Amino acid sequence: MRRIGMGARALSAVAMALACGAASAQGATGAAAQAAVSPVGLWKTIDDETKQPKSLVRIVEKDGVLSGRVEKILSDKADARCEKCTDERKDQPVQGMTIITGMKRNGEQWDGGKTLDPNNGKVYSSLMKLIDGGRRLELRGFIGTPLFGRSQIWLREE
Repeated sequence: MRRIGMGARALSAVAMALACGAASAQGATGAAAQAAVSPVGLWKTIDDETKQPKSLVRIVEKDGVLSGRVEKILSDKADARCEKCTDERKDQPVQGMTIITGMKRNGEQWDGGKTLDPNNGKVYSSLMKLIDGGRRLELRGFIGTPLFGRSQIWLREE
């Protein structure tokens, strides 16, 4: 009888160690899963017409609100300026410019924000959602209703 009691204690200790290891592993995969369910990170934008990589945009979160800044221009126009912008960004370098503001989570998507298209200087209402397990981001810009807008697919870099 006593042996079984000792075995039960040893088994209990092993079970506890396994549970701690599983919790630790879950924490590690939980962090990876969190990255996959959030647009926070670095994204490669693709030119609508040429289908070539255009820029790298870093999306960050502060107080539950997402914003995105052009981190690097990948074309030969690295010194591009927002000549058609009509706000404080007019004639400012596109590289380093914040082009996404005010996006808040709404279920499986982020919306309520604005996106600047530096090519035409227009600011669009926007929504975004992750697709393909977080490897791609669909960003939709529109005026009025999302039904009448345009979408771009961005590719996760990190």
